[in-house]
Amino acid sequence: MQGMKTKAFWRRMGLALCGALLLSDAIALMTMGLFNFGIVLPGCIGASFLLLAWQWPRVAHWRAASHRRQQLWQAAWIAFALWLATVAIFFYNIHRSTEAAIPGSSPVKAIVILGSGTPNCVASPTLVARLDQGLKQAQRWPQAKVAVSGGQDFGLRCREADIMAEYLIDRGVAADRVVREGRSTSTEENLLFSRRLLEEQGIAATDPIVVVTSDFHVRRAVRIARKAGFGEVAGVGAGTPLYLRYNAWLREYFAAISGWVLMEY
Repeated sequence: MQGMKTKAFWRRMGLALCGALLLSDAIALMTMGLFNFGIVLPGCIGASFLLLAWQWPRVAHWRAASHRRQQLWQAAWIAFALWLATVAIFFYNIHRSTEAAIPGSSPVKAIVILGSGTPNCVASPTLVARLDQGLKQAQRWPQAKVAVSGGQDFGLRCREADIMAEYLIDRGVAADRVVREGRSTSTEENLLFSRRLLEEQGIAATDPIVVVTSDFHVRRAVRIARKAGFGEVAGVGAGTPLYLRYNAWLREYFAAISGWVLMEY
């Protein structure tokens, strides 16, 4: 009996600790103006864990009332564990592969840098990482046009593409190299609209291009680029800041599923 109480105590404390960490992380990121499913879901899980830890005796009493409830309880935890396993596998694949091979047969004609949000009309740390990676690629391929792609965030007057362009120009990229795509609201639109603008600049969809995005986004972005009409595409990933890395990766987990269901690639 005492052993069961001890196990229950530690389970309750474990839930409370995990819940507090998850909820605190979500609240901290939200106060920074970041709000997406990869942040909200861990926050909801954290709040649920805290509630469960608080109401543990009542939940235990509810479970003990019938064998069916015990089975339901066990099935729920098994399903949660299996879901976590799929998330872990997805995270491992992101960590293992963050870029696709750069075309080697002919020079890259265009570099497309994808936006990631500009809270308060300022480049986010994730966007800065992408832009810095884009600068490296622009130096590597000095003849390539640089397309910056990002529309207007909800409730803001600024266009992400303009903020991205100014960042690059301030750091030495010639203004006439930069192509601004400021209408898109999704990765699919990023690449489709950028392709059309690049074609106006004399760059064919079959010409080699490099897509610059975050590490977690490379695979999906390359697939979407091919569906958008680009023929020879390579992807280069920028590192995601540690404080929001796993939230961003979790968001991408669901985005990858959504993209597959909606046949985005």
